Parts: sequence; C-alpha cells; structure tokens
Amino acid sequence: MVSHTLLVMSLILFLGLNTFLVAHANYLNQNIDITWGDGRGNFQNNGTLLNLTLDQSSGSGFQSKAEYLYGKVDMQIKLVPGNSAGTVTTFYLKSQGLTWDEIDFEFLGNVSGDPYILHTNVYTQGKGDREQQFYLWFDPTAEFHNYSILWNPSHIVFYVDGKPIREFKNLEAMGVAYPKSQPMRMYGSLWNADDWATRGGLVKTNWSEGPFVASFMNYNSENACVWSTDNGTTTTTPCSPGDSSSSSSTSTSEWFSQRGMDSSSRKVLKWVQKKFMVYNYCKDKKRFWQGLPVECDAKKNNKNKNKNKNKNIKS
Repeated sequence: MVSHTLLVMSLILFLGLNTFLVAHANYLNQNIDITWGDGRGNFQNNGTLLNLTLDQSSGSGFQSKAEYLYGKVDMQIKLVPGNSAGTVTTFYLKSQGLTWDEIDFEFLGNVSGDPYILHTNVYTQGKGDREQQFYLWFDPTAEFHNYSILWNPSHIVFYVDGKPIREFKNLEAMGVAYPKSQPMRMYGSLWNADDWATRGGLVKTNWSEGPFVASFMNYNSENACVWSTDNGTTTTTPCSPGDSSSSSSTSTSEWFSQRGMDSSSRKVLKWVQKKFMVYNYCKDKKRFWQGLPVECDAKKNNKNKNKNKNKNIKS
C-alpha cells in the first residue's frame, strides 16, 4: 500500500515537473527566423536550441520576428570552441535604411589558447566608430553565458552575465545622435571575417578545423517594446512605463525609467573596464587626432558648455 502510494506520488511529481518544464521552455523558433545560410542554421531540442554553422562556402544567421523600439533583450550563447581564428559570432540590434541605428555584440575568434575578444559598437544614423573591446573573465566556449542589451530613452547598457561592461548615454543635448525613433530587430550570425577579425587579419581561418558551430538559447525579449512583428502586429508609439506592449508593466517601468546606473552597478562597470577592456575609442587620440568624439569627455564638454552659457548671461 505504501509503495503504491509512493509510486503514485512519484508519477504526479514527474508529470508536474514535465508540465513545468514545457510551460517554461524558451522556444526560439517561436520568436526567431533563420534567414540565411542554406540549411547551416538549425533549431534543435524542439526549438529551444539554435546552432549556427560556418564552413568554407557560407556562414548562417537569424533575426527576431518582432521589431522593438526600446527594450531589454537577452541571449545565452556558447561560442565556437578551439581554433576559432577568423570567425565572428554576433548578437545585435539593428534598424533598416541608410541611416540605421545598431547596438553590437561581436565575438572575434582567436587561435587555440588565446582569448576571444568581445567587440562592442554603437551606430547612430549610420555612423559608428565607437568601438570598445574586452577580454572575458571566463571561457565562453565551455558553456552558455548570458549577453544582454538594455536600450531606453536615457542610455544603452551592455551586460555580460548580468555585469554591466559598457554604457552609452543619451547626450543629444550635446549634439550626439542617439537611437530613439527607428525600431530595431535582433539579429545573430556566424560568419568569416578573416580579413580583419583576428590580429587585424594576420591570422586566417583554418578551414581544416571546420565546420565551426556557435549555439544560442533562452532568448528573452519579454522586457522589450514590440513595434511590429512578421504577422502584422504594430504599435504606433514606443512603450512607456506601464505600457501593455511589454509583458510586464512593473518590469517595463524599471528598465524604461532607468536614467543611469546605481552606485553598485557603476562599481562593477569600472572593475570590468579596468581589468578587461583592451581597446577604447575614447582613448585613441592617434585615430582621432583632430579631437576625440564629444561623448568621450562629456563631463568636460558639459562643464565648458555651462561656463560659456554663464559667460553669455553675464555679458
């Protein structure tokens, strides 16, 4: 009698667990379309895993079904293992047109034993040249890690496993363009860029090591404001705190209203940039010999602006 009761209870727990797992599974194929690669991109595990493949003929890529105007999106990625020199794996947001906006994660492969370089960039109205690069503090090929983009009217923040690594502020008041009116899709890809990706193109892709595979899972766009989808759903205004176009009005309020990072987040940001940043366009005076971009010294430029304003008022 006892053993029968235990058997029934075990069966109930098993069925309940499976129901929970099904209900909470993140089906990428419901939110993402594979858009190129001629079969080199494929969904696995009932659509919860997406593998992109690169061989000598082609890479592969995907895009979100929805477009967003502001949001927080997350993706777990496991990068190409071994000798990945010449390969680039990407996860980014991008709008359409000649004056596009774009927010980039690009992972630059390297020879075995050397670290990946995480390359970030922000394009506004078709203009980029805002590169910051980092080493990672873990092996990104051993297991999945979470990469996130937060984009709201005040700032853009790049996160790795929940740690902020870069912030791009809205400095329109100082004449710096900011992405605010063009909806963007999420994209991912794996492609060959051995003309520049590894040591400036000195190290080429070793095709005998291929095919190369990068894996993606647990895409989360619940805290993003859907502008349009492939099935024709549209909104006419960007979402704001409490807007029903995001799945949770509470979480929307939290990320949408955020004007800057709190002190603990800023401390983590400084730690990451001090320990792991390997290139910062804002420090490259040789490249920008005519003067660094305005946003690179926002405090100084804003101080000078206020000083000139006060001088004009007195005169």
